[in-house]
Amino acid sequence: MNAMSQNDPTPAVKKALKVRCPSCGEMHTYSTDNPYRPFCSKGCKAIDLGAWASEQYRVEAGPANGDLVDNPDA
Repeated sequence: MNAMSQNDPTPAVKKALKVRCPSCGEMHTYSTDNPYRPFCSKGCKAIDLGAWASEQYRVEAGPANGDLVDNPDA
């Protein structure tokens, strides 16, 4: 019989997922135990928030429907 049969009570060991912190680039374990995920720390999360607040990051957007109207009184 196979050692890893379906009746084996030992749970399968999952390999920890390693990801790169978007702020500092350090590899760390991605886990629900980390309240700052996908960042490695509170500091890296704060740095990223600061970059958004200072508009270093931008999301490009097309013109809204109101921006396309030539005559706003029409």
